[in-house]
Amino acid sequence: MISGKADSEKQSRFALKTLLETSRMLIESRQSKFILNNLLLITMGKLMVPKAAILIRNTSGTGYEIKRIKGKSKYAEGDSVKIDLPVKKEKKAHYKYDNYSESSPDLFEDMSGGYFFSLRTSNHQLGFLYLNRKANNRIFEPHELEFLESLCIISSVALANSQLFSELKKTNKSLDRRLYELNTLLDISKEFNVLTDRKQIARIFKFSLLGQLLIRTFFLIYLENEKPTLMASNALKTEPTDKELQLLFDLENDVKILDESCIEEFSFLKHNGIVAIAPISIQNKKTAVIGIGERVNKEPYTQSDLNFLQSLGNLTVLTVQKTYLLEERIEKERLEEELSIAKAIQRGLLPDPFPSIPNLDVSAVNVSSRFVGGDYFDIAETPLGDHVFAIADVTGKGTPAALLMANLQSMLHVLLPVDISLHEATDRINQIIFDNTPSDKFITFFWGIYYHKEKKFRYVNAGHNPPLLLRKGSDTFETLDVGGLLLGAMETITPYEEDSEQLDSGDLLVMFTDGVTESYNENLDEEYEEDRLKKCILTNRDKSAKDILDTIIDEARRFSDGSVQDDLTLIVLKMK
Repeated sequence: MISGKADSEKQSRFALKTLLETSRMLIESRQSKFILNNLLLITMGKLMVPKAAILIRNTSGTGYEIKRIKGKSKYAEGDSVKIDLPVKKEKKAHYKYDNYSESSPDLFEDMSGGYFFSLRTSNHQLGFLYLNRKANNRIFEPHELEFLESLCIISSVALANSQLFSELKKTNKSLDRRLYELNTLLDISKEFNVLTDRKQIARIFKFSLLGQLLIRTFFLIYLENEKPTLMASNALKTEPTDKELQLLFDLENDVKILDESCIEEFSFLKHNGIVAIAPISIQNKKTAVIGIGERVNKEPYTQSDLNFLQSLGNLTVLTVQKTYLLEERIEKERLEEELSIAKAIQRGLLPDPFPSIPNLDVSAVNVSSRFVGGDYFDIAETPLGDHVFAIADVTGKGTPAALLMANLQSMLHVLLPVDISLHEATDRINQIIFDNTPSDKFITFFWGIYYHKEKKFRYVNAGHNPPLLLRKGSDTFETLDVGGLLLGAMETITPYEEDSEQLDSGDLLVMFTDGVTESYNENLDEEYEEDRLKKCILTNRDKSAKDILDTIIDEARRFSDGSVQDDLTLIVLKMK
């Protein structure tokens, strides 16, 4: 009895010493492989077990992976098995195979007498240690089962710590990579900020893909003027056709690895080894698509890789858009400078200052709806000392109308010293314009000469808004409408007619373009019209020519809520 008791105490001390040494060794270890190897070797060596296995629950939680196995078995390390135990049974420290054989995997041919020992922490089931019968076929003694349970608890804690450390290490590695990627994107962004050459931007994009993701084969499709265009590519065996570009642009709306069926559907993708697509959207509008081939090292793409690819793509596309905006701004500034010069030249064609005309109070204005316009007026002195008044409106607006207006001004001044009648001069102007301008360009034109000695005003109206003549003491307007067709409509076959009006003191003549009478209100459903113009003239007839003109302009602008929809020109002539 004394000897048996001594042996038991000796075994207990040995087991305790083994547990302490094993505990220190396992807890200090951060390698799950080391922990599992030692767990298996210690148990098999101490208890003389010829067959054993360690099963660890897989990440999906649906089964167990055989991490270590010793002894002849149909299974190998890495295989998956199922252990269908009730939750309460899983929480047991150990259970005998014979009791749950239907719920346990047949790891070996004869597992009777073997035990499954639970590897678990207080919160999680990690797996099982399986030990077959001892080599001498003896059963496990209670103190041996107690030793194995303690060893499994220590190993479970060590294993959980190693898994936690592994996850922490993996997280830190991921954070380090993310930080590295952010720093890379920041450096690329700094480099992009000083670039305006799209070829250089594409070159940096190319080297970034190769350097950061080891991507050699790629394409970048950019939506330029609403049409998909191949902006950059590398190592493609063939370039996509216009139809393929459109199909590729419409292919995916999410960053993803393409499945085999999608690659098979597009011969271009298969032929060039493209395996992933990354669409790029700016302000919720799809702007570009990036396609990439396999990495040089053949490693699969991770979600982090695809996120970096999309971030790099966004940065590249934004920089490309910036270059287009910069070009547009430069072009706009250039056009504005040219238009400013054109406006100054056009202003130089108008009389400034107005000539001082005896017995006449004259005021005139030209307001363009754009930088330059197609309205024109002129006041000039003839070689005999009389004065010419002209007003015109070219169809259209902007630069084309301004050029035609300049031609009309030059023709008028060339013909001014020539001793011909108004209607003959108008015939010649019409023929020149008809012969030298497009068929859709016309000019409404009115001009007349005031003869001082006779106080007579001779005129020709070529399709222009008839000027309004208001006699002193009368409330009825006369219209000056004798003439002919507007200029440039057809060649001169029928001569233009001219007429004359006697002008006396107090008479008022207002010449205007349709920009005055056709001004719309803010709702764009009503025009200013000639009746309002007449009413304004009647109300202000006793004022000076300048005041009458300003009042008409102010009233027309108030009516149209301050906007100028068309070129607007006025000449007010008042007899003293």
